[in-house]
Parts: sequence; C-alpha cells; structure tokens
Amino acid sequence: MYIGRIVAVGKNADGKAAALYRVSSRSFPNREAVINGSNIAVVPRHGHEADLHKNPYIAYNCARPAGRYMVVSNGSQTDPIAEKIGINVPVRDAITMGLLAMDYEKDQLDTPRIVGVISQDGEEAYLGIIRKDAVMVRRFTPENGELFYISTYEKNYTCPDFNDGNFNVQNALEAADYITGKGVFADFTNPVTAAAALASGNGFELAVTRVD
Repeated sequence: MYIGRIVAVGKNADGKAAALYRVSSRSFPNREAVINGSNIAVVPRHGHEADLHKNPYIAYNCARPAGRYMVVSNGSQTDPIAEKIGINVPVRDAITMGLLAMDYEKDQLDTPRIVGVISQDGEEAYLGIIRKDAVMVRRFTPENGELFYISTYEKNYTCPDFNDGNFNVQNALEAADYITGKGVFADFTNPVTAAAALASGNGFELAVTRVD
C-alpha cells in the first residue's frame, strides 16, 4: 500500500522517546535525509538538484528540537512549529497554528502537511495534519514499545488504531531503519529515506538512512 510520507512518535521497548520520519515517494525518489547540526533536512541527492525547480516542496527540515521536545514533519512547517514550542507556546496550539499558517501543499495532489511531536521523557506525543478538508491535532500517551503514526495518504487522520506495538530498537539508526521497512511499515511501499531521533541523556540522538 502506498501511503506517502509518514511521521511516527512513541517510545522504544526501554521507554526512550522516539520521533521518526519517512519519505515515501513515487514522483521524487531521488532525495535523502541529512543531519545538519541538531536538525535533519530532506534534500535532493547529488545530481538531482534540478528537482527543486519542478517542486518547491521537496526540500525542508524534517526534524528539529524545540526545548525538551522533538518535532518531525513532511515540510517547512517544522520550523515555525518548533519555534513556537521553543518559546513555550503549548504544543497543541503550536501545531495547530503552524499547520493553519502553512496550509496543505498547493501541488497537484493537494498534499497534506503532517507533524509529530514527542517530549524527551516520552510522556507527551502529538500527531497533527492539515488536509484540504480538515485540520486535526491529537495527543497520545504511548506505552513502552509503541509508536503512533500518520501519513499523507490513506492513514491521513489522527487515529489510535494507527500504531505499532513492537517497536524494539536500541539506537536512532535502528529506529530510522525500522520505519523504512519493519513492523507495520513493511506493508507501505516506495520508501526513499528516513530520519530518526531517539532520546539520549538530556537531548536526542539523530540518525538517517536511505533506500538505494
């Protein structure tokens, strides 16, 4: 099943908070996630920079810390949402304001914008989406080993049933690999690249992977 981009938030089996993002794409598969300091960005692979002229939505920060939270998303909404959380705007409000300000993407598919936020202790997890016909933001409380996810297509609403209860990884790289093709994510086609943040000490460990 093709469900497009995916964000997921939850905790690994040891109770460490995790925020994941996966690019799944049929139109622009020549992209990769790269770590840039404390952020992760999605960019065209070398030799495919001209894709930016075809679609301005394909490059953006997909993961960014915000105080004791980590934000993941499928577009440039990552930055304003993280900035608002960073100045102590309540997370639900920051997500809602950021999604409303940016709105869904004005491409040929009216692609929704999706976002996930997790607290460093894993006790607060949020998923949000803005589609052409709806805006939804929901808070979840994940158990150890549980991920909640949302996607741009098909699984494009905040539903507790969209979860994986077997998220057993030891580090951020394993988490990035997990969302590209393990657990429930193995059923979703066209993986391209992924980013992951896993709580570590007072912050988050980052990792990226790509499917060649």
